[in-house]
Amino acid sequence: MARPRYPESERPKERKPAWLRVRVSASAVFDETRAVVRQNALHTVCEEAACPNIGECWSKRHATMMILGSVCTRACAFCNVDTGRPQRLDPYEPERLGKAVKELGLRHVVVTSVDRDDLGDGGAGHFARCITSIRAASPGTTVEVLTPDFLRKDGAIDAVIAARPDVYNHNIETVPRLYRTVRPAADYRHSLALLARVKEVDPTIFTKSGLMVGFGEERDEVLAVMDDLRAHGVDFLTIGQYLQPTLRHIAVGRFVPPEEFEGLRAEALARSFLMVSASPFTRSSYHADEDFDRLRAARTERLAASARAASSSSENEA
Repeated sequence: MARPRYPESERPKERKPAWLRVRVSASAVFDETRAVVRQNALHTVCEEAACPNIGECWSKRHATMMILGSVCTRACAFCNVDTGRPQRLDPYEPERLGKAVKELGLRHVVVTSVDRDDLGDGGAGHFARCITSIRAASPGTTVEVLTPDFLRKDGAIDAVIAARPDVYNHNIETVPRLYRTVRPAADYRHSLALLARVKEVDPTIFTKSGLMVGFGEERDEVLAVMDDLRAHGVDFLTIGQYLQPTLRHIAVGRFVPPEEFEGLRAEALARSFLMVSASPFTRSSYHADEDFDRLRAARTERLAASARAASSSSENEA
């Protein structure tokens, strides 16, 4: 048996409460989505991370593409993606990705990846090539990237920014106190700096980050992370329930009830995030296409409100 990523995870998985039970049902569209992914030899985080929303999303042709292979160089305590020695970089993957996006007819696509600490740029150049390929194959499609932290990879973040994704997502995942347990190879301050760097280089790109709850964090710690993310210019926050993928992974500390997610959503909105998605089933790319439309509308309205306030102030001074 494989060694547990987290020693306490050998205890039996806890039974999910009623609000977290979901039945994955296939459909003709689900099968078509899977066929396009298979025919183009692509990986999806939907499958690799055992996402509970796969039935709903794939039945709407929404698949989150995972590039740079299917083997990660890190072993985070929460993640179901395989860890080990990765495959060689596939130079034809960006072309196949663009083709799949066109075949699926996606208005908005989310592209994520495994960590590739073995590569000199962490895979940043490959991300940029994938964005370019999608835009060439499907010009009307908006692109959201969910990247690793590119820790100790000089210039990597800027290389992805230069390709001008519409949304740059990097998940903070948990509160600083739990990083050593949950995300041991990452650095909380570096992740915040990455998100700030996006806005510094190109303020027009939306920034997004996500938290999981249920590891054992305290409410005040979650609120402090919200404050940090806003201080670093993040536009969109997602908060979802951590679910233990296998007995090898860190156990769930607590199942957070829906009403607490509503409270966290209210707290985040009070901190002026443009968008907040908070629910037991929320994941980084869940309903990403619809959320992108709302995100654009929210920024347009905020800019208009600022212009109205400035105009009113000028009139009062006159």
